Amino acid sequence: MNPTLNTIDVVVSDLQASMAFYAHLGLEFKLDEHSPEHAGCDLPGGLHVMLDTESFRTPFLPGWTKPSGGPRTLLCFEFDTPAGVDAKYAELLQAGYHGIAEPFDAFWGMRYATVADPDGCGVDLYATLPSS
Repeated sequence: MNPTLNTIDVVVSDLQASMAFYAHLGLEFKLDEHSPEHAGCDLPGGLHVMLDTESFRTPFLPGWTKPSGGPRTLLCFEFDTPAGVDAKYAELLQAGYHGIAEPFDAFWGMRYATVADPDGCGVDLYATLPSS
């Protein structure tokens, strides 16, 4: 039997700031009733995304240290249209978030942009370009 990928856990510095950022992308996290340092969000198709504070995860990850440098993992959000990518990128920058890559038409046929969440993790925004 093959395992099923059904949960992504993102370790964050500030839970409330991260919840606010991801709310801009349509993710509604709910705080765990047992821990104010853990929140979850169920997505269509059975995927569950969790946000855990550094202090919550550290006891379970002996030797863990905060990563440095650029993002190693990116969450990717698909939009219906290239204009949707541009609008969401502009909204996030206007809300004070940092852009990593401005929207561009990628050679693989997509409109693409990348922003940073409050911890510097990359978040890709993309849509398929219309066929010419």
